[in-house]
Amino acid sequence: MRVCAHARQILLATVVVSGVVPVAVRAQGAEQKEAQGVAHGAAEGTQARSLVAERGVYQNPPATSSRRARAGKPGHVSAGHAAKRSGDVRAGKGVQAHPAASGPVQAQGAEHVDVHADPVALHAGGGLLRPQDAPKAISVVGADFIGRQAPSATAFDLVALLPGANVASSDPLGFSPQTNISVRGLNGDAIGYVLEGAPLNDIAYYTGYPSQFADSENYDSIALQQGAADLDSPVLNAAGGLMSLRFRTPAEKAGGQVDISYGSYDTNREFIRLESGEIGKTGLRGFVSYSHAASDNWRGPGRDVRQHVDFKLQKDWGRGNTASLLGSWNQAIDSYYPQVSKESWAQDGIHGANNLARRYDMTNAAAGTDYWRLYRQPERTLYLAAPVSLHLAHGLTLKATPYAQGAYGNAPGGTQIPTSGLYNGTQPQADALTLPSTQDGWATVRADYTQRSYRSGFTAALDWKRGVNDLVLGYWYDYSDDTEKQQFTAVSDGGYAANIWGNSGVSGIHLSDGSLLLGTNNHTITQTNALFLGDRLSLLHDRLLLTAGFKEVMMTRTGTNAMPGAAYHANTNSAVPLPRLAARFQMTPHHQVFFSATTNFRTPAETVLYDVFDPTSGQTESKGSTHVKNEYSISEELGYRYADDRFVGSVTLFNYNFTNRQVATLISENGSFVQSTMNAGGQTSRGVDVEFGLRPWHHLSPYVSGEYLHATIDNDIETNGDLLPTRGKTAVRSPTLQAAAGLTYDDGHFFGTATVKYTGHQYATFMNDERMSDHVTGNLAVGYRLADVAMLHKPEFRMNFINISNQHYLSGVADPTLNAKDTTGRYGTTLAGSAPDYYVGGGFAALFTASTGF
Repeated sequence: MRVCAHARQILLATVVVSGVVPVAVRAQGAEQKEAQGVAHGAAEGTQARSLVAERGVYQNPPATSSRRARAGKPGHVSAGHAAKRSGDVRAGKGVQAHPAASGPVQAQGAEHVDVHADPVALHAGGGLLRPQDAPKAISVVGADFIGRQAPSATAFDLVALLPGANVASSDPLGFSPQTNISVRGLNGDAIGYVLEGAPLNDIAYYTGYPSQFADSENYDSIALQQGAADLDSPVLNAAGGLMSLRFRTPAEKAGGQVDISYGSYDTNREFIRLESGEIGKTGLRGFVSYSHAASDNWRGPGRDVRQHVDFKLQKDWGRGNTASLLGSWNQAIDSYYPQVSKESWAQDGIHGANNLARRYDMTNAAAGTDYWRLYRQPERTLYLAAPVSLHLAHGLTLKATPYAQGAYGNAPGGTQIPTSGLYNGTQPQADALTLPSTQDGWATVRADYTQRSYRSGFTAALDWKRGVNDLVLGYWYDYSDDTEKQQFTAVSDGGYAANIWGNSGVSGIHLSDGSLLLGTNNHTITQTNALFLGDRLSLLHDRLLLTAGFKEVMMTRTGTNAMPGAAYHANTNSAVPLPRLAARFQMTPHHQVFFSATTNFRTPAETVLYDVFDPTSGQTESKGSTHVKNEYSISEELGYRYADDRFVGSVTLFNYNFTNRQVATLISENGSFVQSTMNAGGQTSRGVDVEFGLRPWHHLSPYVSGEYLHATIDNDIETNGDLLPTRGKTAVRSPTLQAAAGLTYDDGHFFGTATVKYTGHQYATFMNDERMSDHVTGNLAVGYRLADVAMLHKPEFRMNFINISNQHYLSGVADPTLNAKDTTGRYGTTLAGSAPDYYVGGGFAALFTASTGF
């Protein structure tokens, strides 16, 4: 570290390095916030980051030599980052301040200070909590916490302890795509997912699939904004907030990391990351990683296999200019976990009929349609992004993020069709099919519901800082192309069905005219144009921050349904103005309050646009409509934060008002389970989020979070010509109470983390006539980190224990229904009940991991 001998700059005694050396400085007002931004942005093992107050995300500054420091190595840090305005910096406890000089002082040379790092980061709560400066609620999980979890953990698993987060999973190790997250009672399809500014949501259903996003070793941080997305985020559905994923910064020196894991259910996982370091003298540096993982189903037959590649190439130059190219490729073949009803759960639990059949048997009650190989789910995805930040002139910056996304997958399922009397749409077919696995005129087949989607777009914004104002003007364009088909594949007498990908017309069942027998055949092109304008006004030496923004979103869907008898065109247009405002006031160096008000909207899932027919009868299974109203919401937050050199915490009050609330559910389309949405009318949600934790104290870092939620339906819901009396009922997927606690110990060699999560009961029907019970789960991780051995950097051995008490529980509501029991409507009609289904939470699992840098 180079410190001017007579400059009035103060260094706090405690300095911790995790990849870079963060410096915490005791300061007043803006100086303290600037120092904290450097300290807490760097502690994740990445370059220092400046915290953008309104957006609440970390931006990359130009590379400096200070980033060369590594954990456990001496480092050099520019003191100018720690105390920029030296005249305002005051001496902290245990630190002596130089008296002010009466005139100009000439430095007499440089003083060199070697800083020896402690591998434990300064973040509170073992990496689950850090001070925030944005005028809205944000919780951030850092690399120090991520690095102690099972390497197979998904982004949903990693944020499960944060306030408001309610994760419903189907397996303990993060392989199954049958997982969901809700935040403050708002489902996963109401949350935006972005990777360094690029959207990750499914273009048809808005959901996110965390097992496809990235390998956990490559995450720098995961930020969960519970109540509001950023103004420039390329998302449409974020009433439930925003999940922002950041890759680690490529290292300046060549090297890498290797992991090998083995555990329960014959799980094995291998991971390798290669770091290029600086390539020649170009300033380019990058990494690429590959992982392979496989695991048996923890209940029932089946095995999941996953291959994954992440990469990032980055160049920093000049004054804050940076450009990156990054992406993720994923291929997985997963086995299906059946969802269960309350009745079947009470009868069979994790055994019996709640699992798929291990052997194919046409003579059983399901006629062989429950054979596990008929439900293998294959998926390929590719995400690409190229974020760029260019300083064009003094105070003027251009930020742009072009992106692309491609996905193909098949949601298969066993079903039966008659060998004669079939329908293609509403048209009867004269064909008499000859198929294997036929009994009494009915053949067991596999239904292949395939989705092929392409997406590309960009966001671009000009940021002009002039005095106390910071003005941003931007544009977002998004183009997506989505094709969804359902064909049927014959099943042999031994249960074999060709081509699990379902993308070959050769393997499908053909009619006499050569055409494929189809249950669904639609194509949707969606274009989104959005203009946004915002201003940040910084007053009172940055103690008071006022922000306002406006976003006009114009969305067009052009759809076609090629099924005979269906309405061919299904086109919709939306233009929605979305204003917002927020404020943050730093009352004292440790106390802060904030307020935000945000508007959001989203259109229903694509499936509501199209008619769906039963190929066995030609009857309409679901009627499509282009007149389903968009959801619109207004949300407010009022929060208080406290942060000092030991304690970090926050309390946030929130309120939501919805019209045409869109609730996600699952529907069965001819044997395949497909996502859809239903209009739940108005809803009001109110509650409070709390989280607090301590920075390391005697190597211990505790963390506690909690939420109280009161979410009610505002109106009766129309169904079957009557009104279901739902006004005043509690909204589905909205547990009244949630709480989590964690305790981390890390002395640089031995480390351990114990966590526990309580989730209160939640209703599965709008009539509140069925609910799932509350549950408590706990996880444990213990490990040992060695010193450097030859070429190996800090070899580590870790054991992760998931669901340590082996709880058997329902983890979430998979498909809510209006009412589980027959109910009399407002007009006297008897409205038949329909039982909802639930996710079954994963059982106990243990995973051993050996890893090392090099």
